[in-house]
Amino acid sequence: MTSTIDSGIQPLQHDSEGARRAYELDRKHVFHSWSAQDLLDPMVIIAAEGSHVWDGEGNKYLDFSSQLVNTNIGHQHPAVVSAIAAQAAKLCTIAPGYVNDARSEAARLIAERTPGELDKIFFTNGGADANEHAVRMARLHTGRHKVLSAYRSYHGGTQLAVNLTGDPRRWASDNASTGTIHFFPPYLYRTAFHSTTKEEESQRALEHLEQLVGFEGPSTIAALILESIPGTAGIYLPPPGYLQGVRDLCTRYGIVLICDEVMSGFGRTGKWFAVEHFDVVPDLLTFAKGVNSGYVPLGGVAISPEIAATFGQRVYPGGLTYSGHPLATAAAVATIKAMEDEQTVQHAAFLGETVIGPALSGFADRHPSVGEVRGTGVFWAIELVKNRGTREPMAAYGTSSPEMNQLVAACKSRGLLPFANFNRIHVVPPCNTLVADARAGLSILDEVLDIADGFAA
Repeated sequence: MTSTIDSGIQPLQHDSEGARRAYELDRKHVFHSWSAQDLLDPMVIIAAEGSHVWDGEGNKYLDFSSQLVNTNIGHQHPAVVSAIAAQAAKLCTIAPGYVNDARSEAARLIAERTPGELDKIFFTNGGADANEHAVRMARLHTGRHKVLSAYRSYHGGTQLAVNLTGDPRRWASDNASTGTIHFFPPYLYRTAFHSTTKEEESQRALEHLEQLVGFEGPSTIAALILESIPGTAGIYLPPPGYLQGVRDLCTRYGIVLICDEVMSGFGRTGKWFAVEHFDVVPDLLTFAKGVNSGYVPLGGVAISPEIAATFGQRVYPGGLTYSGHPLATAAAVATIKAMEDEQTVQHAAFLGETVIGPALSGFADRHPSVGEVRGTGVFWAIELVKNRGTREPMAAYGTSSPEMNQLVAACKSRGLLPFANFNRIHVVPPCNTLVADARAGLSILDEVLDIADGFAA
């Protein structure tokens, strides 16, 4: 393969024998997530830097996936790597009942950036357990049990979190025992409400939600959880007034509003948190991924004063051995400070407004395979269709297709590592991707969409 991208970065010395052994041991011993094990042929990654990774054969790729949309500050950022090394030399680990300066400083920096007065931070190991604990807090705070969540959503792979999830990954684990109830969110391109405008979609989705609350019984509902901007479900932005309407509904009925910012937080949308686009303050906000770009596992819950007060004199029945782990929180401190110093959040907004957004709008104009493009910052989706008139997706909901597989392969053969889900290719590079690299990746996508056009009527 000859890469079309040249950043000037050179990989570590290529070790083909080491890559081969890693692959053999992986296939012999590693059990992969969300996969049929015998059908896998995973890529070996031997090095990464900035917005690029190198495979086991030494080929270079521009990472337009940010892995799982979590390397917001790019790969191997020197400030974060140095902070982890310094913390390891000082204090590798300590039980969460003890104060450590990395956790204290990380909590301060996160609380300063969350909206409103979400000033107490409970640290977890990742996003799924952050959502699990947020729901636990809401249930204990309200004395209620049911939780509402949206179809076309993802909240994690643990038992409650996967039942909150509104996509097919839930089905195998859903036996209707977790008190979770799903509703239709606004999604104008594939509206469940026969809407023709964003305003209609917002109004009708809110009417549907309030009707559901009425049928289920407001006094039985502890919480409503929403991704501020859904991620793997398709990066469909809430229409005007929707999130504010949800906030008002939750306030009216005493329901705790949880905003899941695991994927959309820490600069991904061109603001520190996506909910800031909508001038809404939730009662609980969950985060992970971009808080330290995934360098060391870390997640958490930002908690409102009212809910924090519930556990002022009452024990909170939950905790984790690695809550606020020093290496993870030191990485968070370094990440947040580097993002401030380098104006990473502003750069993400700039890329969305001046580079990615205009390019994708051009794709929608030129390519009949593009049904819709949508997003903000470095958080975008290209929805691919076989027919613009009928909006028949390039892959059915919950599946891939030979066409989508061919498009992903075409991206990789041109030196681009994409993020694809169902019938969509997501444009989600690191927040600090260079303008030249962003344009190079978009140019490759333009070529690949020529192939997609051949599948469209």
